[in-house]
Order: sequence, then C-alpha cells, then structure tokens
Amino acid sequence: MPKIDVKALKERKGSGYPAPFDEPCRERVRKALGDAGGLTQFGVNLLTLPPDAWSSQRHTHTGEDEFVYVLDGEVVMITDAGEEILRPGDCAAFPRNDGNGHHLVNRARRPALLLEIGTRSDDDFCTYPDIDLQIDSRLDRFAHKDGTFYPPRG
Repeated sequence: MPKIDVKALKERKGSGYPAPFDEPCRERVRKALGDAGGLTQFGVNLLTLPPDAWSSQRHTHTGEDEFVYVLDGEVVMITDAGEEILRPGDCAAFPRNDGNGHHLVNRARRPALLLEIGTRSDDDFCTYPDIDLQIDSRLDRFAHKDGTFYPPRG
C-alpha cells in the first residue's frame, strides 16, 4: 500500500449523535487513516480535539475493542473509575464487553491530537451510561434505552 497523504484526507467534523448529545462533540475532527489505506478489519482515526471538545459521549461496546494513543496535547480520560490525564505517549485500551464507560475530554487550552484504533463489528451494541442513548450496529440507528428510535441521521 502506498504512503497515505494525511494532509489530503477529508476531515469529518462533529458526530452523528442526535441532539442534544451531539453538542460536546461538534468541534471534534477525524481523519479516517485506516479507510484511506483500504483497511476493513479495524479502523484507525487521527482525532483532533480542540479545547472543550469531547471525543464522544461516554460509552461502552459489546463487540468492539478500542485503543487510543495521545500524540500531542492533553486530554482527560473519564471512565467508570473516575478521571485521569493522558499526555503525549500515554495510551489506553478498552476491551470489548468490559462494561467500562469511557470518553476523552480536552480541558486544556490547546488542541490535542490522538490516534484511535478499533475493531469493526457488524454485531456490536453500544450503550451510553450517562444519557438516554444506545445503538445496535445491525440496525445502525440511535435509540432511546426503551428501544424507541431517534429520528434518522440527516
């Protein structure tokens, strides 16, 4: 596979979360490095988190492993165990089905740059412990915890 021209890759800004859950993630920016390289088994994203931006809502997966590595800046990792600061060279892993709700928040005054790596599963269920949200990868629709769907993503 030839070298990936990261600067030329399209940026994906924001999230697909239904309102109001999309608000803390509106300024996050991802570049899909794995997609650019033709990877299908797992995803690799270059994530930029501006000050005050969140990587996601706090969540946990039943069918996907996740790994993050901080390249630059500083983020606060929030898990079921509490808060911990991650700086360049720090990393964290979230095995599938561990039930540990997690996300990253940039509370610093400058952007943070991270690598996100995760498996891709057609049989994943993602729950968000702090809010009324869940998603089943087989349906590819966000739902309330009672199973009723949010409006389709625009």
